[in-house]
Amino acid sequence: MGESTQLSEALRRDDPPGQSQYQRISQKMLDISGDRGVLKDVIREGAGDLVTPDASVLVKYSAYLEHMDKPFDSNCFRKTPRLMKLGEDITLWGMELGLLSMRKGELARFLFKPPYAYGALGCPPLIPPNATVLFEIELLDFLNSAESDEFCALSAEQQDQSPLQKVLKVATTEKELGNYLFRQNRFYDAKVRYKRALLLLRRRLAPPEEQHLVEATKLLILLNLSLAYLKLHQPTTALRYGQQALIIDQKNAKALFRCGQACVLLTDYEQARDFLVRAQKEQPFNHDINNELKKLASYYRDYMDREKEMCHRMFASHENGSTVG
Repeated sequence: MGESTQLSEALRRDDPPGQSQYQRISQKMLDISGDRGVLKDVIREGAGDLVTPDASVLVKYSAYLEHMDKPFDSNCFRKTPRLMKLGEDITLWGMELGLLSMRKGELARFLFKPPYAYGALGCPPLIPPNATVLFEIELLDFLNSAESDEFCALSAEQQDQSPLQKVLKVATTEKELGNYLFRQNRFYDAKVRYKRALLLLRRRLAPPEEQHLVEATKLLILLNLSLAYLKLHQPTTALRYGQQALIIDQKNAKALFRCGQACVLLTDYEQARDFLVRAQKEQPFNHDINNELKKLASYYRDYMDREKEMCHRMFASHENGSTVG
């Protein structure tokens, strides 16, 4: 929220007699609730469509009480904000109405009157009763997951009767939701979304002239599944999905790299080297691939040293046993 005007400076100007800070700034704000319960001031315009009901949103926000310079609540300290679904994860009615008025990239300031915020009781000890609160909200992105949720709730027969473009759109939405979850290090939740998308595509029989569209989407999902299972420390499953990606594109560098990483974790160093050398052939200057090959060489040397040491000990033990006999 670096482009936000300085809140403390904006609210510290001398107030007209009989008016509080929030009363003064409210006079220049747009009424979006119809009863002046939610007021809005756009700091930076966004672009594209408005947020849709039931969308999942990615936002940065800071919340203030009147006469306080520091926020009583903020998620701006987080490196990756949490993806939140309207109607489920957002508890303030005012914030939900505010988000429905926003576009991607928009930065806005809102005043929420008590009925749209914390009500007559407040939220002791932090929020006093009947408090009007100010929120600065930046809408980083949003995904309309309602269409995907509705489609996935249909029977298999109903899904099969849907146009291919609809299936591809839903699968892509599920993949993007998985990507958001992945970036939040919620790897288990991410792989659930990826598998949901993959199941839709595997069940779909497309005509030959459109099959390439299904395969292209499926490839991306398989690559993401392989990486998610690597993060979940399940290299056998990661390898399986990587190999399925290679069936679609046998020269795909990411798939070869994922398979190589999985084999390293499985200590199958010969197969790991085969996958990684093939990946390097496709992308000779890829930093990650080259680093993995260097690590593999180190692991392999350590492995061979341990094998030699073990053989030496076994031989020495055998020799000692023979002498005693």
